Amino acid sequence: MAVALNTPVSEFVVQATSGQQVSLSALKGKQVVIYFYPKDSTPGCTTEGQGFRDQYSAFQAANTVVFGVSRDSLKSHENFKCKQEFPFELISDPDEALCQLFDVIKLKKLYGKEYLGVDRSTFLIDKEGVLRQEWRGVKVPGHVDAVLASAQTLNKG
Repeated sequence: MAVALNTPVSEFVVQATSGQQVSLSALKGKQVVIYFYPKDSTPGCTTEGQGFRDQYSAFQAANTVVFGVSRDSLKSHENFKCKQEFPFELISDPDEALCQLFDVIKLKKLYGKEYLGVDRSTFLIDKEGVLRQEWRGVKVPGHVDAVLASAQTLNKG
């Protein structure tokens, strides 16, 4: 079942960069930002990741952990993370389990061809594991600032 606002997010355990295994239950007590993006090392995804990187200390100050998610392999993620100096982990979701949980696989068109791809989306989960905010069909400019403002507000609440 896909996530819904103001309801607990189902437990998940996924593989991330730096050899980490990420589970929602292990993150209890911290806010979590999970942003889904289509593909490593593409212009929009790089810009979005750099935005989260550049605001990372502000997210940390707001008791918020950031994760990027795409269907790329861990090897691709490690290269992308290293090249861009991301201080946060990237989650590999090749079987689309997390993509399905957050309902981010959408029909897209490119050069007249239709395909199923990741809809750029971000989710803010509170300290108790409840989904508090979602952004779907994200446009990169200004997005990270909006997520950070929401994380800061939620942390004060």
